[in-house]
Amino acid sequence: MVNMTLAIPEEMRREMKRHPDVRWSQVARDAIKEKLGRLQSWEQVEKIVQKSKLTEKDAEEIGNRIKKAAAKRLGLR
Repeated sequence: MVNMTLAIPEEMRREMKRHPDVRWSQVARDAIKEKLGRLQSWEQVEKIVQKSKLTEKDAEEIGNRIKKAAAKRLGLR
């Protein structure tokens, strides 16, 4: 495992010191891992979108249909 140094605001550091039982390195690792997972998901979405034959107009129409169906299901229409 490699080490990484990061800068945080002093106020944040004071708050962290109030919770010495928390493993802040693990919190940072978890946050980075979660962010990487979201980025990878978006990369997969981008690949799918690039292969898609849908036009922007088609996507808007589908979105509008979904909104109408959701509103109806929730009793908003």
